[in-house]
Amino acid sequence: MALLSRRCAAVALIALPACWTGVRAQPAAARRATPSQTEGPFYPVALPADNDADLLRNGSLQYSRGQPAWVEGSVTDLQGKPVAGAQVEIWQCDEAGHYHHPGDGGLADPSFQGFGRVTVGSDGRYRFRTVRPVAYSGRTPHIHFKVKLQRRELLTTQMYVEGDPNNERDFIWRRLGADRALVTVPFVAGSEGLQASFPIVVAA
Repeated sequence: MALLSRRCAAVALIALPACWTGVRAQPAAARRATPSQTEGPFYPVALPADNDADLLRNGSLQYSRGQPAWVEGSVTDLQGKPVAGAQVEIWQCDEAGHYHHPGDGGLADPSFQGFGRVTVGSDGRYRFRTVRPVAYSGRTPHIHFKVKLQRRELLTTQMYVEGDPNNERDFIWRRLGADRALVTVPFVAGSEGLQASFPIVVAA
């Protein structure tokens, strides 16, 4: 009986690595995709000559209003894999609530770039220098985002400020329901000033 027990134990130990390997090989759970939202009326009619990641400098002009902030994150697919080569665009109003768009009366501050875009690398990360968004008539503070991969548009959405009192009065934010948590992020003080992290998950 003792010999049989030892043999059973030995078989179990031999089989254990196979079982453990099988557990580790299970695919990661799919992530929740960042919800799609309206593009809005103020996507640029023509892209500005200066459309890099620094919205606080438009050509030779420096924007000095508002609260400077870094907005950064990563673009991944539903399995968490970085979407290398994706292009991330953002656009937003200036501190006075005006967009660089003819439909907004041409009142935007010329020193605020208002639009930026970057192409992410193998790590999927992006970073913009801009201002904490502000509220304007009918809308809570937000930044528009668009993600493209080559000729495909993967996502158009908006990012909101966690804890902003205008959120509850914004009909676009309210109708997101449980998905609000995926697009509402805090702006916090960091070593480089105000910072916000906005991870983007797309069905690439």
